[in-house]
Amino acid sequence: MLKDITLGQYLPGNTVVHRLDPRTKILLTTAYIVLIFLVTSPLWYVVPALYVALAARLAGLSFGQMLKSVKPLRLLLILTFVLNLFFSGGTTVWVRWGIVNITREGVMLAIHFSMRLIFLVVGTSILTLTTSPVALSDGIEILLKPLKVFHFPAHELAMMMTIALRFIPTLIEETDKIMKAQQARGADFESGNLIARAKAMVPLLVPLFVSAFRRAGELAMAMEARCYHGGEGRTRLRVLRFTADDAKAILVTVAALALVVAGQKLL
Repeated sequence: MLKDITLGQYLPGNTVVHRLDPRTKILLTTAYIVLIFLVTSPLWYVVPALYVALAARLAGLSFGQMLKSVKPLRLLLILTFVLNLFFSGGTTVWVRWGIVNITREGVMLAIHFSMRLIFLVVGTSILTLTTSPVALSDGIEILLKPLKVFHFPAHELAMMMTIALRFIPTLIEETDKIMKAQQARGADFESGNLIARAKAMVPLLVPLFVSAFRRAGELAMAMEARCYHGGEGRTRLRVLRFTADDAKAILVTVAALALVVAGQKLL
């Protein structure tokens, strides 16, 4: 399951989506999240579905890669679906079993929130899969630059977010190595119920934290050795520039937002 986590991973490529300005991709991802929360009916998820399908196609990502980003959340998806199914009120009862009622409204709500979670994960994973950590850091810093008027540490925040995303795959790989080493010594992480499995994962925390702090110290020493002193006076190897592809992507996103807002009001 650990290898299925795609958050923070970057897949190099030369597609249209890869070449988009990172500022554009960050803004489009934000607009996409807004689009998801504007959808009030499961039927209207066809718009974000087409949007994500188009983005994945242009980015050269397969359906399997998109599905892989959802697999680690399958337990959360099941829990979300069940809670909304059995504990949402409604007037149209489909199944009555003791004190438990399954209503039409409950089913629609369960589908709605489950689909919202799926589309949020799938859509936002495209950002990290097609944007390098350096480009992502530059994009976040430039977007937050106007806040420097209020002494907001835009560069430092962008650097922390990028380092956090960059180290997610590293920590996942480290966790996998520790699990295999403990399994070779007789540890069992797969048998038993959910609580037993959770307790079996506790011994992983100490070596994982030790490894994380060691890597953080090594990174700090490497940055100091290269005379890193924050964003003041820092130049960039690649200057970010908007292109015609960025304008097209923005227009498509605005059209999707307008379609969802106008369509739901009319219907």
